Amino acid sequence: MQLDLNLLAALDALLEEGSVAGAADRLHVTAPAMSRGLGRIRRTTGDQILVRTGRTMTPTPYALAVREQVHDLLAQVRGVLAPSRALDLDTLDRTFTLRWHDALVVSAGPVLLGSVREQAPGVRLRFIAESSIDTPELRRGEVDLAANADRPAAPEIRAERVAETRHVAVVRQGHPLADGETLTAARYADAEHLTVSRRGTMRNLVDDELARGDLTRRVVASVPTERAAFEVVRGCDLVITVPESSARTAASDFGLVLLALPLDLPPAAVYLSWHQRYDTDPAHAWLRDLARNALAETMTSPGPPDGDAGPAGAPS
Repeated sequence: MQLDLNLLAALDALLEEGSVAGAADRLHVTAPAMSRGLGRIRRTTGDQILVRTGRTMTPTPYALAVREQVHDLLAQVRGVLAPSRALDLDTLDRTFTLRWHDALVVSAGPVLLGSVREQAPGVRLRFIAESSIDTPELRRGEVDLAANADRPAAPEIRAERVAETRHVAVVRQGHPLADGETLTAARYADAEHLTVSRRGTMRNLVDDELARGDLTRRVVASVPTERAAFEVVRGCDLVITVPESSARTAASDFGLVLLALPLDLPPAAVYLSWHQRYDTDPAHAWLRDLARNALAETMTSPGPPDGDAGPAGAPS
């Protein structure tokens, strides 16, 4: 059987778009041409690939099973056939999609954007919000680079630990815990707390560590982002526990106070993640280097905590 690589591109587009019209737009061909391509794919595979369900097209079980394999195969073919050339940053015209934790966008985003603008003015960065559920954007090539506290488990996803920072407690100025006295685990546990969780989780590693000392805390609310947490605690006596790097970056805007945490928590790690299809992409490698440096520069704690309270942004 003679292999037509155009069918592979058509199949990839059909599986990604879920419609003949969408696939035609993606490949810049007419809808009738794409419809004929679908017919050839059906004859070649012996499978319907897409079947009509009401007004939409639904992929068959076979199509779902091979979708990621088709996408990866097409990327490999393009990599083999594309001419090898040196990266020219002056003329590089590309949009990168980055799914980063919101605190990392606030702290390291400006540094990364500044470096990109200086070196490759034709490059655009599109930061998108994290989802409250696990999503396959990295595997599907919809996200170029992810950065958060989670190390991906999928074997085809590369992950590099690029930075870490200790945790601190954050309160408003005038909070009873910011009275200059040593913050003990008991005083910390007696306060009312706010957690930061995209999934609305109210229990985390802080509670596990407190339990080791037979202590419990009262969590009265959770919010999805650290920025929202800073907004909340500036006007009440709740306590939030967050990575120091993000607290120092954002809390100074709200007149908050950082307190050395009286618990032995592991540092908050930052992982940079990408799909292995981009391992040898020169432009992607260039962006990874800049992102790695920006995260390491802005996320690593400056030194050991001294146990004293001080205004956010002041050296510890």
